Amino acid sequence: MKLLYCLSGHPTLPCNVLKFKSTTIMLDCGLDTTSVLNFLPLPLVHSPRLSKLPSWVSKDGSLNLEKELKECAGRVFVDSQPEFCLPERELLDLSTVDVILVSNYHCMMALPYITEHTGFTGTVYATEPTLTIGRLLMEELVNFMERVPKAQSATCWKNKEIQRMLPGPLKDAVDVWAWKRSYSMPEVNSALSKVQLVGYSQKVELFGAVQVSPLSSGYSLGSSNWIIQSHHEKVSYVSGSSLLTTHPQPMDQSSLKNSDVLILTGLTQMPTANPDGMLGEFCSNLAMTIRAGGNVLVPCYPSGVIYDLLECLYQFIESANLGTTPFYFISPVANSSLEFSQIFAEWLCHNKQSKVYLPEPPFPHAELIQTNKLKHYSSIHGDFSIEFRQPCVVFTGHPSLRFGDVVHFMELWGKSSLNTIIFTEPDFSYLDALAPYQPLAMKCVYCPIDTRLNFHQVSKLLKEVQPVHVVCPEQYTQPPLTQSHRSDLMLELQPPPMPYRRCSVLSLPFRRRYERVYILPELANSLVPSEIKPGVSLATVSAVLHSKDNKHTLQSVPKPPPAPLSKKRKRVLEEPPVLLAPKPLLSGAVPLEAFLATLQKHGITEVKVEETADGHILHLQAEDTLIQLEEDGTHIVCDNNEPLRTTLRDLVLRFLQKL
Repeated sequence: MKLLYCLSGHPTLPCNVLKFKSTTIMLDCGLDTTSVLNFLPLPLVHSPRLSKLPSWVSKDGSLNLEKELKECAGRVFVDSQPEFCLPERELLDLSTVDVILVSNYHCMMALPYITEHTGFTGTVYATEPTLTIGRLLMEELVNFMERVPKAQSATCWKNKEIQRMLPGPLKDAVDVWAWKRSYSMPEVNSALSKVQLVGYSQKVELFGAVQVSPLSSGYSLGSSNWIIQSHHEKVSYVSGSSLLTTHPQPMDQSSLKNSDVLILTGLTQMPTANPDGMLGEFCSNLAMTIRAGGNVLVPCYPSGVIYDLLECLYQFIESANLGTTPFYFISPVANSSLEFSQIFAEWLCHNKQSKVYLPEPPFPHAELIQTNKLKHYSSIHGDFSIEFRQPCVVFTGHPSLRFGDVVHFMELWGKSSLNTIIFTEPDFSYLDALAPYQPLAMKCVYCPIDTRLNFHQVSKLLKEVQPVHVVCPEQYTQPPLTQSHRSDLMLELQPPPMPYRRCSVLSLPFRRRYERVYILPELANSLVPSEIKPGVSLATVSAVLHSKDNKHTLQSVPKPPPAPLSKKRKRVLEEPPVLLAPKPLLSGAVPLEAFLATLQKHGITEVKVEETADGHILHLQAEDTLIQLEEDGTHIVCDNNEPLRTTLRDLVLRFLQKL
C-alpha cells in the first residue's frame, strides 16, 4: 500500500510521511512558527509599555486569566514564552520512520522535536549547506529564547472549555495543547548528529527497496527536491523550488519526468507579488527614509533573502548616494552566515561559481564588509552599542517581531514617524506581527520577497514533466479566501490534483505490478527456451526464490542429501521429498470452428453454441455436458462420465501448445 500521511497544515512548512515499498519516509519536518504571533514580544531590556498592558477579562467577568492574557490595541496576547505548533505526532508512530529527507533549511526546524522525543532511530539526509545553515537558524532561535527566559508558563488558556470563550485568533488556534517551547542546544546537536550529507544526483539505497536522490530546486543554498523510486515506480517530491535566477544552482527539471506521483508543496506565499518589483520598492523606500533622516529596520532570517538584499543594496548604495549610511546585520550567527555563504561555491549558480576561480568572493557583501559599509554583530550589547550611529539600516531577527534584537528596535524607533520598518519575509502577516506594538508611529512597508514557484510557473512545469498524478495541499486547489474570483491563483490540472490537509491519510493511486527478480547464471544455463511464435520464446523454470534486503533471486533447487550408509539404523530416517517434474504449461487458443469439426468427427453432433463476454459456451445436448471456452481458461462440466470428460480434455489439448 502506498500511503501519504500529512502531519502539517502549513503548505510552506511541510511534514509528510510516505509509506512506499516497506519503507517509511518522512518528507521534511517544518516547524509552524506562526503560532508565536499569539504571544507578547520578549524584550531584551525591561519594557515599561509591555509590563503595563492591562489583563484581559471576559465581558461578563466570568473569565479572568490576568496572569496569562494581556490586551493591547483590541487584541489579546499570551504573556508567556512563545511556543511553536509542531507536526502532528499522534497520526502514526514516528519511531517507525526509517529516514527523513530534508528539502531546505527552513523545512528542518522541527527536527529536534522528532529525532529526540519520538523514539526515532533512523537517518536524516540533507545537503551540506542545508545542514550548516539549518544549524545556524536553530542556534539563533535557541539563543533568542534562552537569553530572555520567562518565569511563568501559561497553560490555563489552553483548556478547551476556556479557549472556546476567548476572542479570535486565540479561539481558533489549532492543537494548542501540542504547542511546545523551543528546544535546547544539546537537543539540536544530538538531532543534527543523525544527519548524513548527500550531494545533488547522489543515489542512496534504502534497505534495497527504494533509491532516493536529491536534485537542485533553485530556491536556496543546497535546497533539494527528491526522487524516490523503485525499479518500476517513481515518486517525485517537489518542495520549495524556484525558476528565478538568484544565487543558488538552477532547478533540475528534467529528472522529474516520468513520475507516477508528484507530491507538490512549498509554492510561493505571495503569488501576486513580483520579487524583482519588491526589490525595487525595498530600495526606494529605504533611500527615502535615510534621506529624511530616519532609520530603517528590516526583520529577517540570518540567511537566504538577506544575501539578495545585500547584493541589491551593493549596486544601489552609490547611485542613491547612501555611501556614508551604516548598514548593521545583528544576529548571534551573523558572522558564520556571511562566511559560510562565501565557501559553498559548488552550490551556487554558474555566474557566482566562476568568481571563485578568479579569485573573487561570490557575494558582494564581502566587499561591503571590507569597506566598513556593512558591519555585523552578535547582539545589540557590547561593540554595537559603542559604534552605533544614526540614521542607519539594521537587518536583524526575528521576522515575527516576537523575540530577538528586533524587539528592542521596535521599542526604540516605533514612536517616530521618520523611521520605517520594511517587511521582506512572507512567512508572517505584517499586521499580526505589528499588533502588540500598536499604536505605532513608524512607517510600515510590506515588500514580501518570495522566489518560490507561482501557480503559472508550476502549471508550465507540470505540463513539461507530465506526472501521472499530482498530490498537493488543499490550499492549492482553491483560490485564496481574500481573492475568491482569482481562479489563476490555484492549480487546475487534468486529472484534478489529490488534495491533503493536516491529519489526512491519502492512498496514492498507483499499484505495484512488477518486481525485479535476478536469476543465477548456472540456473539460467539450464533453461531450454521453446519458440511459441516468431521472436517469442518461453522456458519453464523450477527454482527456489530467495529474498533478502528486498532483493529477490532465483536459485537452483538443492539436491536432497544422500542417506548415510550405516548398517545399524536405530530409527527409519525420513525420506527426502520427491521432486516431481513440473506439469507442462499450456498456451494458445481453441479455435471454435475447428473444435466443432473435431467434435463432429468423434460423433458429437448436437452442439448448441452460446456467445459470452469472455468467449463461448458449448452445450453438448445428447451428452448433457458443457464446455466453456474462455480467453484465460477452459472448463469441462460433465457429471458421472469420466471416459467422455477425458476424451473432451484430449481434444482440447490438441489445439494447445505444451511448454
